[in-house]
Order: sequence, then structure tokens, then C-alpha cells
Amino acid sequence: MDQAVCCYRHPDRETGIRCTRCDKPICPDCMVSASVGFQCPDCVRQGSGHTPRQRTVAGGVVAHDPFLITKILIALNVAVFALELAVGERIVSDLGLYAACTPKQFPPQQCIGVADGEWYRVITSAFLHDRSNFAHIGFNMLSLWWIGAPLERLLGRSRYIVLYLISALAGSATVLLITPDTLTLGASGAIFGLFGATAVFMRRLRYDMRPILILLVLNVVFSFTWPNVSWQAHMGGLLAGTAVAIAMAYAPRERRNAVQWGTAAGVLVLTVVLTAIAVVQVTS
Repeated sequence: MDQAVCCYRHPDRETGIRCTRCDKPICPDCMVSASVGFQCPDCVRQGSGHTPRQRTVAGGVVAHDPFLITKILIALNVAVFALELAVGERIVSDLGLYAACTPKQFPPQQCIGVADGEWYRVITSAFLHDRSNFAHIGFNMLSLWWIGAPLERLLGRSRYIVLYLISALAGSATVLLITPDTLTLGASGAIFGLFGATAVFMRRLRYDMRPILILLVLNVVFSFTWPNVSWQAHMGGLLAGTAVAIAMAYAPRERRNAVQWGTAAGVLVLTVVLTAIAVVQVTS
């Protein structure tokens, strides 16, 4: 008569299932589905512990969908634009970027926008677009897909979203410093940060830089010559995105995280300080 085989973790449970790696008997509660058959918990832990996670050139984790964040950003921008079409100018006035105060010699002083403490406008404005100009959101979203998607694959999700948001904030800070009382909308500041980062990584990987340089020069010329375009946001985003990307591309491997995240934090603090200076200038 054959002796009963019991689970190696539960001796009171008979089983006919064995781990495909170590051949130990396992009960239904212990078996873990594998590509072929089932494995025991010990083999699963050993396998996950010895399998290194794939990393991007910047040290980020290689994701199953390397373009997920770009898709989400595009979806958010399009959703907000649809809300603008449905609600009208109200959402623009409530979330757009501006800061203004009446002169102090005419008390009581009245302040609006960021100058009135509505700091959220520095980021919400980056998801708004001119609802009367479909080319505005169309060009920005195409640029975000063409430039952002390959960059997200190079950086990994966390580094990519940090780069995008810091570029957007830097663009807003520059606008507030130079033209605080002008209503400003759009993702262009963040996208220019992606342009700068793309140039940095093409240099780092020794790719032919002529295509991105030509595209960047054309966009810079466009920023200064086309009417109703915020060159301030473009230049602020470009400078911030380039600075963060240099740290992400050239950080030494042994101190990579410290250099990358330290630089990002430093640029973020600088944008907050510049925004605060802009608010003080408006209110004084």
C-alpha cells in the first residue's frame, strides 16, 4: 500500500501536487501558479529574490507599458479641455495662471489669482488650453506623444512624471515673475522641459542631435515671434527640464538616486522660491 504524501508546510494535508522546481509536495493553499505547473512558496521567494529588475538608462524600472504616464497626461488634458467646452470660461478664470493686486495707494488692496493665495493655479493652468483654438491643444498633445512617450521609456515612470511636473511649475514661476497679470494657459512649459530633456539624453546616448536641435530652435523662434504665445513659460520649462535631465542622464551610478532626486528637489525648491518672489512683487 502506497504511503500518503503530505504537503511539506502542512503535514496533516495529503496532496498529489509537487513543485515543478524542487519537487516538494504542496497543497492547494501553498501552490503558486507558474508558467509551467505550480511552485512552492520557497521557490517563488528565491526566484523573485535572484531575478534583477530591468532598469532604464536613467535607472528607472522598466514598465510593462512604457508609455502609460504619457497616455494619462494626454487623457487628463483632453478631459479638462472637454470640461472647458462644456462649462465655458468659468473653469479658465478659476484655474488659469495669473496674479494681480490693485495699487496700495487705493485701499483696501484687492488681490486675485496666485497673489490671493491660490497657488494651485501654478499647476492647474498647465492642464488648461484655449477652448477657442483647437490647434493649441492639438499641437501640444501631439508634441507630448512624439516627445514624451520615448522619453518616458528612457526615464521610467517616476522620473518622467517628476520631470514633467517640475518643468510645468518652472514655466509658471517664470510667467509670474515677468508677466504676472496676464492670464496664461497650456502644457507648453512642461513640453518644452521634455524638449530639453530629450536633447540631453540624445547627447548622452550619442544619437544624431540635429533633428531635436532643429525642432527645438524652430519652437524657440515660434515662441518669440508668434502672437499670444507665452515665451516665458516655454523658457522656464526648457531651463528646468534641461537641468533635471542633466542630473538624470549623467549622475554617477554609485550615487545615482541621490544626485537625481537631489537635483530635482533643488530645482523644485527654486521654482517655489521664484513663485514666492513674484507674489511679493505683485503685492508690494
